[in-house]
Amino acid sequence: MIIDTFAKRRSQYALGRQHAYGQAQIEQIVRDAVRQAPSPFNCQSARVVVLFAGEHERLWAIVKSALAAIVDRESVQLSFDKIDTSFAAGIGTVLFFEDKTVIQSMQRQWPQYAENFPTWSEQSSGMAQFAVWTALAEADLGASLQHYNPLIDEAVRAQWALPHSWSLRAQMPFGSNQGPLPEKAFMKDTERFRSFG
Repeated sequence: MIIDTFAKRRSQYALGRQHAYGQAQIEQIVRDAVRQAPSPFNCQSARVVVLFAGEHERLWAIVKSALAAIVDRESVQLSFDKIDTSFAAGIGTVLFFEDKTVIQSMQRQWPQYAENFPTWSEQSSGMAQFAVWTALAEADLGASLQHYNPLIDEAVRAQWALPHSWSLRAQMPFGSNQGPLPEKAFMKDTERFRSFG
């Protein structure tokens, strides 16, 4: 059942590089997941970059450089340690973007819904992220979702010559599961759900 697949998705911070997949296979998993994720009016505004090897490590060097400029020395070292032993230790990173040009085009095409498209874009991005994360989990790859944007936006855009219209929404480091997946705590259903009828 699909819910069982959803349940495999957890934040994994113990990432490694011991896996059975080639780069092309992982890229295809990501492409297929994003392709199947819904978007408002099927506008397909999600844009994705998958970084491997040295490019993956370059991203986390960018993050560290950005953090070093704004965080005190003691705190920044803790952040560096987490980056080095978790995010950068994996196979790669998926960068999720939303293309603002597409959203603006939809706003012009559907002016009666113009104010809703930015919100719908964020929802669509979240669904793409969930789809990729779940697909990676199904392939027995661990991942977590990080948000160093907007701190790293300009450096990322410049490093990989990405269009200015691509707005960075999240970073997903992934790799082999080098530790047990954490249990997820759930709040009481009575506090979260209601049903009528």
